[in-house]
Amino acid sequence: MAKAIHSMIRVLDEKRSVDFYRRAFGLTVAERLEFDGFTLVYLSNDEAAFELELTINKGQTESYIPGNGYGHLAVCVPDVVAEHARFEAEGLKPRKLVDFKHEGATLARFFFVQDPDGYEIEILQRAGRYR
Repeated sequence: MAKAIHSMIRVLDEKRSVDFYRRAFGLTVAERLEFDGFTLVYLSNDEAAFELELTINKGQTESYIPGNGYGHLAVCVPDVVAEHARFEAEGLKPRKLVDFKHEGATLARFFFVQDPDGYEIEILQRAGRYR
């Protein structure tokens, strides 16, 4: 059986991205590996073993374009309303809270935010299938 261990995104500014993910999700640097042409930074927290891998390509000066194939990364939290307020207080510019319904029942309650490189992140209320 396969086990998901990390997702990788390319970022332009390591410091800016590490700061965003720390403030937004409490992710800290688990490991940083320096190579000739790039740096890998693995971010994690105590909530799960899954990590976010940031790749910083040396010499890259233009912002990356996530493209139309990228969807989003999703995380769940115990209190999405409180997290939305915290994101606003942090100046992270969360979008509006959404109650997503299916056949009259709430399927999910969530909001989206963009990281400094334009990657979309969905923050969901921990409930139902989102645990």
